[in-house]
Amino acid sequence: MNNYLFRIRKAINGDQQRLTELSFASKRYWQYPEHYYTAWQSELTITRSYLEQNSVYIIENQALTVGYYSLVLLEKSLVVEGQALSRGYWLDHMFVLPEYIGTGLGRKLFAHLCTMCETKKIRSVNLLADPYARGFYEKMGCVYVKDCPSTIEGRTTPLLRIDFFSVV
Repeated sequence: MNNYLFRIRKAINGDQQRLTELSFASKRYWQYPEHYYTAWQSELTITRSYLEQNSVYIIENQALTVGYYSLVLLEKSLVVEGQALSRGYWLDHMFVLPEYIGTGLGRKLFAHLCTMCETKKIRSVNLLADPYARGFYEKMGCVYVKDCPSTIEGRTTPLLRIDFFSVV
């Protein structure tokens, strides 16, 4: 990874197609059955309005987009697929290209997320992780809360949380 020149920047209009492609490529790394990707079509597709409404940051190696994450603020609690999601901040996506998995790029993205949250005085972030990514998030300091139903019938996904400030 020493030969790479990484920079992190805020996503802009025009990035959505590349981020959508990256989402699917990264998810395919785990070789899920093909029908899962059909079920995930809307949640893995990044739109212009998604970029405008959320904090989305891209990591690039020179001009190549190699990963990104998105932070979403839920103004009020809501129920998705029978699962109650509490109001507050959620890490909605964190993906890297398959060839960069295991290189420390995810750690760089997560460190950027933590710095941004601390700067903005965000106390905690929740996330519904891919089951294969649970170990990564726990290494980053996230704490497992419980398993939740997935958008795929009969499958669960871990709910994790990271706290940045202790309540005084």
